[in-house]
Amino acid sequence: MPILFFFLAHWYLSLFTQTFFQHRYAAHRMFTMSAFWEKAFFILTYLTQGSSFMSPRAYALLHRMHHAYSDTDQDPHSPHYSDNAFLMMWKTRTIYQDVLYNRSTAAQKFGGNLPGWEALETFGNQWYSRLGWGLFYILFYVNFATAWWQYLLLPIHFAMGAAHGAIVNWGGHKYGYQNFDNKDQSRNTLPFDFLTGGELFQNNHHMLPARANFGVRKWELDPTYPVIWTLNKLGVIKLKLSKAAVVA
Repeated sequence: MPILFFFLAHWYLSLFTQTFFQHRYAAHRMFTMSAFWEKAFFILTYLTQGSSFMSPRAYALLHRMHHAYSDTDQDPHSPHYSDNAFLMMWKTRTIYQDVLYNRSTAAQKFGGNLPGWEALETFGNQWYSRLGWGLFYILFYVNFATAWWQYLLLPIHFAMGAAHGAIVNWGGHKYGYQNFDNKDQSRNTLPFDFLTGGELFQNNHHMLPARANFGVRKWELDPTYPVIWTLNKLGVIKLKLSKAAVVA
């Protein structure tokens, strides 16, 4: 049905730009790309994330803070300092706004080597951009929904990025197993990783933050890595060498 296809396309395309461009590229610089491709992925990120678009620059700063202060009271989104996932993400939103508008002194030490497109990032964070995308989602449902319950999916479209963040940051630091002792609460939440494109290998990633493949064991499949590998082979990006991990 059109609604299910639209929802899944929005979920996974938005997720891909978040994990590929904002996380692995902007925050960690696991690979390089030309100015042309950087602009192309900026546009793709805006188009796929829509009403929940986050500035790649601000995202990168926020995420670097997360790694530096993982699961301490200075972590922007540790689940161990909030009573529930909604409060955690509201706290994250507040810190993100401070980082976005350069009000955060804590974020300044994590700058450097950041992608930026001020015009697009400013436009994408305006209320009228978010409202416009919200209206587009509503109109799509009005035209293609076949049952009333399908409209219950609309709030997820409006806050798609926040939904991804809540699953990854709450689940990935509370539930699952650990391959490494990272001196934090990061976990690999494998049963739910089909929802997050590899992002729930949090324990692996916190141990090896420069490694493009978040899976470490033979049976840990990072769904985003084959795409990265392919783009590297096609010359769209250039992967950097990173520390290998051996886990028995």
